[in-house]
Parts: sequence; structure tokens; C-alpha cells
Amino acid sequence: MKSKNANPLYVIKGDQVEAADNFFDLIVKKFNLTPLIDILTSILKMLLENIKTYSAFIIAQDFLDLLISKIELFKKYSIV
Repeated sequence: MKSKNANPLYVIKGDQVEAADNFFDLIVKKFNLTPLIDILTSILKMLLENIKTYSAFIIAQDFLDLLISKIELFKKYSIV
């Protein structure tokens, strides 16, 4: 049984009010980032499906390392 959240999060967009499950969901809904996340997911999926050689693996690893470093930089200097 799922317990009721004591302090639920809500996103208000014009006339619509949507409940958010967590802080990440709140940010995604507030700034309408769902299409961006879908694009990033499809790029990563395509990149990982096409790894057939070691050099392709190194390129994919460098790309993922760059992406993770950008996320860590955002996390380091954000107020969250």
C-alpha cells in the first residue's frame, strides 16, 4: 500500500494543475522537458545499438562521459 505524500508537489501551467511525483518530475513538467528527454533517450539508444567495434565503444564512452560531466557541473552549481 502506498502511503500518502504529506507535502505533494504540483505544477501549474495556465489553467491546468498537474501532480508531480518527485522533484525531478516537477522540473520536467514545469519546463516541458519531456520532448528533450525523449530525444536524448533515442540518441543514446541509437548510439549504444551501433557499437560494434572497440573504437565505436570509445567514442560512445567519451560522449557519455561528457554528458555525465555536464550533469555533474549542473548539480554542483545548482541550488538543489
